[in-house]
Amino acid sequence: MNKIFNYPISKATSFFENLGQYILLLVDMFRSIDSWHKYTSNIINQMIVIGSKSIPIVIITSFFSGMVTSVQGAYQMTTSLVPKWYIGGIVGESVLLELAPVITGLVLAGRVGANITAEIGTMRVTEQIDALETLSIDPVAYLIVPRVLSGIIMFPVLVIIADFCGIFGGLLACVSTLDINSYQFIKGVKSWFKPWDAIFGLIKAFHFGFVITSVSCYFGFYTNGGAQGVGKAAMNTVVVSCVAIVILDYLLAEILL
Repeated sequence: MNKIFNYPISKATSFFENLGQYILLLVDMFRSIDSWHKYTSNIINQMIVIGSKSIPIVIITSFFSGMVTSVQGAYQMTTSLVPKWYIGGIVGESVLLELAPVITGLVLAGRVGANITAEIGTMRVTEQIDALETLSIDPVAYLIVPRVLSGIIMFPVLVIIADFCGIFGGLLACVSTLDINSYQFIKGVKSWFKPWDAIFGLIKAFHFGFVITSVSCYFGFYTNGGAQGVGKAAMNTVVVSCVAIVILDYLLAEILL
């Protein structure tokens, strides 16, 4: 019986310990951010890894998300008197406000987050981080700051790409499989579009980029237990990042909309 009651207590204790350790790592990161210019090449390399190498998967996921939104929107309006051009507005608003930033964040939590955790975690278990400290190199400034800055910079860029691909996918679905021409679709997008919608999506991307990269750096930086520990840390990164994204998505919508 004691074990049953002790289990949630131990889990809660572990959660707050990890949260405190994560906050302390963020404090160290902000203290080290003035050294970013020393590692410009690291930032550029991480921008390539996080940004350009993620473009194909972002294009595919956003394109088909826009297509399925068009199909489902048309399905919901089959028995209604709603004008067909409304589907363009539905797709545009859905992509800009929700689909592009959230689906991109969830996909990159797996692709980027797990990669960062595995990379830093391997350096931890093979004592490469200890070697950096021996050489008087700040591992936080060298490893974490470039990755977080690159995530903050590149995630909004990827979301912009996802916006265009999602809307284009919706347009293609309407023209090819639905009885809606491009003029009606574009009319709906333009009629419902508000500049704040696009800006709000980029604000989400900025926060998602920070959360994913910082969480993945945290789990990688404090990895232990050899190869098994690296795998567990990568799994924790994906789970925590995805949960953080959906919670943050609600909070930002509640605050800013």
